[in-house]
Amino acid sequence: MMRKQRLFTPGPTSVPPEVLLAMAAPMTHHRQAAFEEVFVRVSEKLKSVFQTSSPVVILSGSGTAAMEAAVVNLLSAGDKAISVNGGKFGERWGLIGKAHGVEMNVIDIEWGTAVAPARIEEGLKHNPDTKAVFTTLNETSTTGLTDVKAIAEITANTDAVLVVDAVSAVCADELRMDDWGIDVVVAGSQKALMLPPGLAFAALGPKARAAMAHSTLPKFYLSFEKALSNLEKKTTPFTPAVSSVIGLDRSLDMILDEGMEPLWARHRKLAEATRAGVVAMGMALFAQSPSNAATAIKLPEGFDGGVLHKKLRDEYKVTCAGGQEHLKGRIERIAHMGYYDQFDMLVVLGAVELALKELGVNVRVGEGVAAAQRYFAGE
Repeated sequence: MMRKQRLFTPGPTSVPPEVLLAMAAPMTHHRQAAFEEVFVRVSEKLKSVFQTSSPVVILSGSGTAAMEAAVVNLLSAGDKAISVNGGKFGERWGLIGKAHGVEMNVIDIEWGTAVAPARIEEGLKHNPDTKAVFTTLNETSTTGLTDVKAIAEITANTDAVLVVDAVSAVCADELRMDDWGIDVVVAGSQKALMLPPGLAFAALGPKARAAMAHSTLPKFYLSFEKALSNLEKKTTPFTPAVSSVIGLDRSLDMILDEGMEPLWARHRKLAEATRAGVVAMGMALFAQSPSNAATAIKLPEGFDGGVLHKKLRDEYKVTCAGGQEHLKGRIERIAHMGYYDQFDMLVVLGAVELALKELGVNVRVGEGVAAAQRYFAGE
């Protein structure tokens, strides 16, 4: 029997048909007026999404390209920086910095927990010459949320720039770059921005642009200076991912037509219904402070989560995401960022219930779906 494929991974995520159709338009040249008009529109709309008046540069690459760009454009070899390792992507900040000769003071926390802002404050007091603090808003590998607003209140009183990986959090979790005082926000296209992989973004506040003048790390393709100077000319320094930018123009229209406040509220509703469903079926949540982008289900001790993941993907055609590193086989992650609605969450909860039941786990079949329905119904 043929089954419909359903994607619930926390990146790539589902892409709306309207965006796919826009991307299927005949190719245009990136140095002609028609594309420049699209590029200008997109650049302005991105400011609204990032909640900033500062420029947002567009890079062709994954979210990691924007992460590495933030390191090489803000720092010099031998500089001190603080990074938070609470998951695979927080760990990545430390690895990128070390690869470029930055002295990374890594704050290790248990995966699934959020860093206490006081630990950032303590790190800055011990190393007042710290040039940057790197953290994540949503740690995608654990679905844990970080209080970056509180961290920004700390870094605002120092010379350190605050750089936030919001690759999976932009549009899903509340993020107010200017109001909160964040200096750099990086993101990627394949999450709640509802696009295929291929674009990376970096919103650059005044403090970050000032820090760029002192950076001596090598950069060429990932140069923020090149990107900013070309942004003023309504273009990019190198050939952009033209079709993706055209698709971005359409996806940003959909996002801004909904409005940022309603968009955050929708993601919160999807997340809370999903979490209610997980608990009602008899399972536990993994993240102590969960994001609205995705939910991580903590699997029973001794249970092989790889079997669940494979069953969902191959038999049910419902593709979620397993755990990474030492969490492999221990959690299953369900995305609800971007192009998802309440009925999508009922489908994935139902699939998880049935699959777990078939694998011998003592779950309450139907209770997860019912709990989510009751939440959506306002009961």
